[in-house]
Amino acid sequence: MKNIFIKNITLIDGTKANILIAKGKFQSITKVDDSNEILNDIPNVKLIDGNGKAIIPAFYNAHTHAAMTLLRSYSEDKILQKWLSDVWKKEATLTETDIYNGTRLAIVEMIRSGSVFFADMYWHHSAIIKAAKDMGVRVNAGITFMDSLDKKTQNTNMEFIKNYIPDDMINISVAPHAVYTCNKNLYKECYKVAENRNFMLQTHLCETEQEVNDCLSKYNLTPVEFLDDVGVLNSNTVAAHCVHLTEKDADILAKRGVKVVHNPCSNMKLASGIFPYSLHKKAGTSIILGTDGCASNNSLSMLEEMKFAALLAKVSTNNPVSLPAEEVFQWATMDSAAVFGLKAGKIEEGFLADCLLINLNHVSLVPNNNLIASLVYSAESECIDSVICNGNLLMENRYMEKEEEIIDILKHKTI
Repeated sequence: MKNIFIKNITLIDGTKANILIAKGKFQSITKVDDSNEILNDIPNVKLIDGNGKAIIPAFYNAHTHAAMTLLRSYSEDKILQKWLSDVWKKEATLTETDIYNGTRLAIVEMIRSGSVFFADMYWHHSAIIKAAKDMGVRVNAGITFMDSLDKKTQNTNMEFIKNYIPDDMINISVAPHAVYTCNKNLYKECYKVAENRNFMLQTHLCETEQEVNDCLSKYNLTPVEFLDDVGVLNSNTVAAHCVHLTEKDADILAKRGVKVVHNPCSNMKLASGIFPYSLHKKAGTSIILGTDGCASNNSLSMLEEMKFAALLAKVSTNNPVSLPAEEVFQWATMDSAAVFGLKAGKIEEGFLADCLLINLNHVSLVPNNNLIASLVYSAESECIDSVICNGNLLMENRYMEKEEEIIDILKHKTI
């Protein structure tokens, strides 16, 4: 790991700084004329000229299914249940090698659009973890459970969770899929092992009206009430979607400290519904941001996700003040990082060195009246010049190692 010295870089507030990255963290952030001695004292330094560039926190994709790059544009323009049926049939044919290659392809796309972390929920978790390690990004790999899994696989997954040793780069969570694919006892078992190991519990929740109606018919409870009754909702629970909620549901989520992941593009594409931003805000829900998978998005760009989230909140509330750029930017950076236990998401001394170098001369950012607003409303991925994760350059001057090799493996693959 090389030390990195970024000279004369623009911070979000418009001021200039010199930044030293060492041991995977921001070691010093100083005025441009105060850092010469620091540079002279540090061996093995890579110097980056920050002129014409800004430094911002990297993005943390709080919910996706990375290997679904393999299913991009596969089953289109269908209602969720039909889409799920098509997708699940194809997923059953995917091998561990497929998942590894599909995840690496997803990581290339995520790096190019500024993400250095993703919370995943998929099969063959070992392949996902290997892909993240090989590509140098952070992951929280959800170990997925469904009633349809055979008992041997479930037991193997449970043993993996009980024995796994996490670190800042690679962590895991327990991921019962949803109330319509997991019974009460399976949720309880997942919750118990998550609690014992202090791992997050990830699940899909209240994504569609049908999910809610089916749960009401079966249990006379909404999905939120059902999971609360089971006893699996707390501050270590991450719930994706949460679109169709009552006021009582929102209050339960807020009271239990559940972290809600908004996935606007996927929700709109599948017509799952409109995220009730005002309801969540009123209840005080903790909200973060994710892309969902490429089969239902079809992009992994957090830049796109921030823009659509902000616009959807404004039009759904008929209020241009709803979800300002600064708030949704925080969802995608500091808030998402904190939820998954990372001291990251800020350009600040002592924080993990996960950051993006932004080309301020890119047409989508000119003029630079308000950098965060431009990143949310107008920025294109091509404005991201370089990506650093844990103090390592993953992309420099838009160049990534292994990218051509990874694309060559899959560019002619259809399923």
